[in-house]
Amino acid sequence: MTISVFNLENKTDHTKAKLFLDPGGGVVIQRYDKLKYPYFDKLTDKQLGFFWRPEEVDILRDAKDFKQLPEHEKHIFTSNLKRQILLDSVQGRSPNLAFLPIVSVPELEIWVQTWAFNETIHSRSYTHIIRNVYPDPSIIFDELTEIQEIVDCAKDITKYYDQLIEKVQWYNLLGEGRHIVNGEEIVVSLKEIKKLLWLTIMSVNVLEGIRFYVSFACSWAFAESKKVMEGNAKIIKFICRDENVHLASTQTLLKMLPNDDEDFAEIKENSVKEAEELYLQAAEQEKAWAKYLFKDGSMLGLNEMVLCDYVEWITTKRMNSVGLKSPYKVSSNPLPWTSRWIAGSEVQVAPQETEISSYTIGAIENDLTDDIFSDVRL
Repeated sequence: MTISVFNLENKTDHTKAKLFLDPGGGVVIQRYDKLKYPYFDKLTDKQLGFFWRPEEVDILRDAKDFKQLPEHEKHIFTSNLKRQILLDSVQGRSPNLAFLPIVSVPELEIWVQTWAFNETIHSRSYTHIIRNVYPDPSIIFDELTEIQEIVDCAKDITKYYDQLIEKVQWYNLLGEGRHIVNGEEIVVSLKEIKKLLWLTIMSVNVLEGIRFYVSFACSWAFAESKKVMEGNAKIIKFICRDENVHLASTQTLLKMLPNDDEDFAEIKENSVKEAEELYLQAAEQEKAWAKYLFKDGSMLGLNEMVLCDYVEWITTKRMNSVGLKSPYKVSSNPLPWTSRWIAGSEVQVAPQETEISSYTIGAIENDLTDDIFSDVRL
């Protein structure tokens, strides 16, 4: 199999190609005039319209606020920051490594690249916070992998990514079949790769839709109830807005793939239990994380029990969105105030208190008509 960044031998009509692993090969021409799935082009436009920089948010006051927090609240804030760094360190590189080598249509290719770039903004934002809040930023990064709950999370979120990346590399180098490499037998199966892809997208859906929300809720609770750490809360609101776009992409892929490629219809039917286990295991890890956060004390408006109920509620919501059944019975949001932060346009702030966040870049309405300048004479 020939690997090339510009494969002239691929003559496949891109509007008839499969989303991933099309027999004709990967994307050749990055063209967006005719699209098989315009949804991903629109998603890219939306994400680009949301472009922001962490330096836009002033967090100087947060440094003063942090010094005045009790020790158990400092623990909650700092621990969540460490975990968010881990999550976005994975997402800042993994979509490109795992998905780009097997993408077959240009609109999905550019979406994956836009998605991964956007995740790096989130990682930069954590460094922006750390530089301004902590006297020695290196301590935060150096201690990150010493927390067992974070290590457990890291192993789970990278499991399917790593397996998929390895199998795709063998597929691109050797093709399907049984191969002997350095005396070891390597079995390459396209069907197995597709199953790994399906479960990887499921795992990313869990990551984007569940694993961030314990830390999100805590970050917003500081600003919501105590009116402190508001700069950090604003940055987390930006990040959450982005993650909702990423979440939409994975949910849509899980709905599209069974119709795009009949292999995925079979894979979907045969991997229900594995998919459900992904969500439920993540929910239990989030509950364990809530216990770790509040081991020394709660904060105003938030405690371990309420946060665990919130995890069950949002897990049920995510599972239902991809056609899975949840065993949890939480029927309403235990933290209804979080919806004001998740829906960014509903957050009303005075410009002199904090930065305006309801804008988008490049969002100009084109409402001009052909005859609007008919009376103008030059």
